[in-house]
Amino acid sequence: MITVDFPGSRTLIDAIDSAVSQATTPAITDSLRKSLCKLIRSQAVTLPACVFETAGDHYARRELYRSDEHGYSVVAMTWGPGQGTLIHDHSGMWCVEGVWNGALEIVQYELLEHDATRYHFRPVGTIDAGPGSAGSLIPPHEYHTIRNPSDDSLAVSLHIYSGRMTQCAVFDPQGDDWYQRTERQLGLDRMH
Repeated sequence: MITVDFPGSRTLIDAIDSAVSQATTPAITDSLRKSLCKLIRSQAVTLPACVFETAGDHYARRELYRSDEHGYSVVAMTWGPGQGTLIHDHSGMWCVEGVWNGALEIVQYELLEHDATRYHFRPVGTIDAGPGSAGSLIPPHEYHTIRNPSDDSLAVSLHIYSGRMTQCAVFDPQGDDWYQRTERQLGLDRMH
């Protein structure tokens, strides 16, 4: 179901449909990463103008497409200067994330241990991603933060999830690399 039509949307959807026909999750995400990088760099797809508008006090999430046939969803995220996330997961879904505009800092975390209420994480790598770069997250290696490191410009990223991303676990810092887990419902910002 095309939520919004934009120049090159069919090219993007065809590339994703082709990738999700692969036999394994690593093959799917590898194919998606390569396709997304190529599409961003070639400028074969022009995202709708609204994804270049910030949402004020939070990063914006706008669903551009959801596949009824394959179940995946495509969400554009707009990051104002300094906006970012806490450590979070993707509720067991794989995801491929590509930077469309600006730059993002992605920090991946390894879960070392947890008890009934607290989780112990260690950062295991930081990626400074610019336009035309893409990465993937495959559970159980899905814990990460995303942040726009710029003081004055916005960033736009495109996220392809294996399903609808309507909730996730977020981890609030408690000190000494320990975090409190909470479930967060994720909304979508308006398309205009």
